[in-house]
Amino acid sequence: MSPTEVSPQVTIERGSPVPLYHQVASQLQTSIQSGDIPLDSWLENEIDLAARLGVSRPTIRQAISQLVDAGLVIRQRGIGTRVIRSSIVRPLAFTSFYEDMAAAGLEPRTTTQSVRRVTPTAELAELFGDSSDLTEIVRLRGAGATPIALMRNWIPSRFDNITAESLNSHGLYELMRAQGASLKTATQLIGARAATAAEAKLLETEAGAPCVTMKRYSRDHLGELVEMGDHLYRGDKYHFTSTMTAP
Repeated sequence: MSPTEVSPQVTIERGSPVPLYHQVASQLQTSIQSGDIPLDSWLENEIDLAARLGVSRPTIRQAISQLVDAGLVIRQRGIGTRVIRSSIVRPLAFTSFYEDMAAAGLEPRTTTQSVRRVTPTAELAELFGDSSDLTEIVRLRGAGATPIALMRNWIPSRFDNITAESLNSHGLYELMRAQGASLKTATQLIGARAATAAEAKLLETEAGAPCVTMKRYSRDHLGELVEMGDHLYRGDKYHFTSTMTAP
């Protein structure tokens, strides 16, 4: 075994309804994202890993393929499987960053930059349907000590109990629901752009680094807009996944 090759700890539950390949993949993903399996390390080869865990090689191959699809590892023919980055994988679902990090067993961290009432721009006034003040929230989000995203959100000012202190320990949607918000649907627009120098400094990356962008428009049971988000994610630490099925 080379100095950088790792033999990951994986526990197989054979009586579980969860497929064996998914058990292996999910535990490896958690170990990669937590740093237990370091960046640039090499995973134990598929034959040895299958033998050690007592599963078939196709099971291991399917598990590794899931990690490849998630952007966590890369297969190099004749060499092995290398961890290429520690990446947060977020499904396209109606959940907050805080909820996704907690569900993944990671430590969500929030530094609220500002919470303030603002006069909406013409675009925001049109989106929210009136000219009343909005509350603008700017947060730096991360997993553990690693900054992941810079988020700017606008919500109606009637959610006046949301403070910087509460946002540092709770998700925005959780706090809005506690004040009676009925969040039913959301439209998301996902794109990409380079980080500005100011954004790069906050995200601890380089100016011009590729980032994933997301705009989200959340509506209540009456179809009224109750939240708009404009988010910027580090491209080397975060990406979205979706599953499609044929009709």
